[in-house]
Amino acid sequence: MALYLDCNATTPLASKVFEAMRPFWSENMGNPSSRHRYGRIARNAIEKARAQVAELLNVSVDQIIFTGSGTEANHLAIHGIAKSLSSKNLTNKVVAVGSTEHASILSAANSMEHSGWDVVQLQVDHNGLFGDEALKQIRANYPSIVSVMLANNETGVIQNIAPVVEQAHKIGAVVHVDASQAAGKIPLNFTELNVDCMTVSAHKMYGPKGVAALILAPSLELSPIINGGGQEMGLRSGTENVPAIVGFGAAALLSVNNLKDSGASLLETRRYLEAGLKNIDGIEIVAETADRLPNTVMMIITAVEGETMLMQLDQRGFCLSSGSACQAGKTDPSHVLMAMGISGQQAKSAVRVSLCRGVTRDEIDLFLDALSEIALSQSSAVSMTAWG
Repeated sequence: MALYLDCNATTPLASKVFEAMRPFWSENMGNPSSRHRYGRIARNAIEKARAQVAELLNVSVDQIIFTGSGTEANHLAIHGIAKSLSSKNLTNKVVAVGSTEHASILSAANSMEHSGWDVVQLQVDHNGLFGDEALKQIRANYPSIVSVMLANNETGVIQNIAPVVEQAHKIGAVVHVDASQAAGKIPLNFTELNVDCMTVSAHKMYGPKGVAALILAPSLELSPIINGGGQEMGLRSGTENVPAIVGFGAAALLSVNNLKDSGASLLETRRYLEAGLKNIDGIEIVAETADRLPNTVMMIITAVEGETMLMQLDQRGFCLSSGSACQAGKTDPSHVLMAMGISGQQAKSAVRVSLCRGVTRDEIDLFLDALSEIALSQSSAVSMTAWG
């Protein structure tokens, strides 16, 4: 039996979520835009899910736009804001993003260079946190759009975005926050974050893949990037994925009910894991002193390439990653770690453990034993090679 330790890549679908979705794959097959009873059932199910997501994030239902993925929501934010601003003869075409952002944000921002926008990457410190330098960059470059993540998918570092948001708003910028990795793991209150829009994703909180949402402040002016039938308040056309949206709502409800207890349990297990890691020579925990998600540990294992370690762990039944799962097939050093001042060689030795709800100390002990054995054997092999 394999032990899944990759819950930042995706979470298992909760059984209650699956049961909520089941009828909408079969008897409740209606298109939510249809006026007959099947259409009304589908429409009502979507609005119920919208209310459930709204409760999790402390927003009203009319602030939620469902999308097909977190990546799509991020693109809707960046390109939708840019499109709206450009219609007003904008002069300062500058977008600022964190240097440790998810690839979808970096790609969305970089693609705007073809439309005459400049991209500024905000610097972080050795813990992956914004400091005075990032604030100086905002003041110096006067961006119209600022996009930062709330919690990093690779390191788990929780960003204190308040100073960045305050500085951005002082110069009149629109602020987007990518909370895909944070939602369902830590408490979230959209109003308290004081941002203009926020991305959340279902499959990071024990919901289904293929659905996410962009949360909008009432005052935000956003233009659609997909046009058609005018679904989702005219901001995201296309027939809604009813089963997935229903699942999103069910997952949000579970988070509302279980977040406090599950977060505390995961944090306790993470600390147990970290205590065990300190007994293994050559392991360094990335951003150990920073505030991090309760389930996430990024480590650098000296003298062992991360991909080699992952393959050997996989052979022993332990499933984890070296970083973002959204950059399929890439073995380049993590841009996140390199932005934090970690060398490319060290970054290639990084391995991420992202715990799921319910993992036990006994399972962690088995993982630590396997990790220790592999690290020792690899270290011995390197030593023998060095001696010739």
